[in-house]
Amino acid sequence: MKKTFTKKSVVSLPLVNPNAAGIDVGDTIHAVAVPEGRDLESVRCFGTMTCDLEAIAAWLLKCGVATVAMESTGVYWKPLFNLLTQQGLEVYLVNAKQVKNVCGRKNDEDDARWIQKLHSCGLLRSSYLPDDEQEALRTLVRHRKTLTQDRSRCVFRMQKALELMNVKLHTLLRDITGKSGIAIIETILRGERTAESFLACVHFKVKADRATILKSLEGNWREEQLYLLEDCYMSYQYLTQRIAACDAAIERQLEHYHKESCPAPMPASEFISTKKANRNKPSFNTCSYLKKVLGVDVMAIYGISDIAGLEILSETGTDMGKWPTAKHFVSWLNLCPNNKISGGKLISSTLMKKKPNPASQAFRNAANAVQRSDNWLGDYFRRMKAKGGNKYATVATANKIATIYYKMVSCRQEFSPVELAAYQEKYKQVKIMYLERRLHELKKEAA
Repeated sequence: MKKTFTKKSVVSLPLVNPNAAGIDVGDTIHAVAVPEGRDLESVRCFGTMTCDLEAIAAWLLKCGVATVAMESTGVYWKPLFNLLTQQGLEVYLVNAKQVKNVCGRKNDEDDARWIQKLHSCGLLRSSYLPDDEQEALRTLVRHRKTLTQDRSRCVFRMQKALELMNVKLHTLLRDITGKSGIAIIETILRGERTAESFLACVHFKVKADRATILKSLEGNWREEQLYLLEDCYMSYQYLTQRIAACDAAIERQLEHYHKESCPAPMPASEFISTKKANRNKPSFNTCSYLKKVLGVDVMAIYGISDIAGLEILSETGTDMGKWPTAKHFVSWLNLCPNNKISGGKLISSTLMKKKPNPASQAFRNAANAVQRSDNWLGDYFRRMKAKGGNKYATVATANKIATIYYKMVSCRQEFSPVELAAYQEKYKQVKIMYLERRLHELKKEAA
């Protein structure tokens, strides 16, 4: 009996980018795939030296490639990305989570070929990438944050060394790196050991009485802990100097950033924020620079401090047009629920990723700062906290602050806060309307 074979149906996707290439970026090997028929080999492996990167660009141009999609982890993609961009190629940096290989054996060549196929069909989108000026500012601001965190660790180690010597300095002073705390630590490192010798270092505003101060500054002076105290104190002083130098570099970059984004000369008048200064705030007038670069006073938003405003500017830039709407901006910040719906039912909903980006972290810190404030955002935070807990309230309030920030920067509108009494009255009326509507529905069901 003659067998009959049926031809399997094949789903074909339209070719959106016919001149597309795919690159799987690594530390030592770059696998590059070009469309079939452009060369004898459609997939080639290159090294990662500068001459190898130039060979990649030359081969892509020889094969008539116009757009490239690359997948990478870490910072291995940056040298190749910059070189291909300078050659006039359109380069997409795609998220590794969005580029999943098919089942089977995994190697760099297959990954590059798969990326090339996806990019040819227009199924990939590029990640958010800052321009050169924003990249420089972001690098400096992130470095300053690292220095600040390292300095905080030195403070914790100094406090631990004092505690192990039973010197209760942290119970006497709120901050051991303040004027009185530094004077006492320097006196200890000079060799003083009696409690009476430290009384001259204590500021008159310290509320503790003389007896409490003397008891707090008595300790058992151990040599190894004194060495650790001195070493951490020297590191603290060094990092303080490096932070001051980094502040000067950030200020120069902000001036250059303003000249590039707005060629008009900087106004001579200085804008001064009325908010309470943070002890880790930059040494320059951050509020004035943010006002000049962004065109609006974003620090007027409740919860936005000098450091938060600087971090958000370095991470998002001045062009809000990269996100079509405020909802796209909030979604990029991952400050909205990630709802997964199937069959008309909500399967899962996660609030945020385990490691949010620095801009999202800055907005969430701003949300935490308003939870006890006497304004409408603080009232909203407390109401959301009663509804879903602290994490839920933080994300919801950060969503509000990010939306306000987006509208201020994109529309060049100053912050106009709502009065707390008016906000509470509006919420009360909305709640009354909801209860009346619900009562009407229950009466209809009972009838």
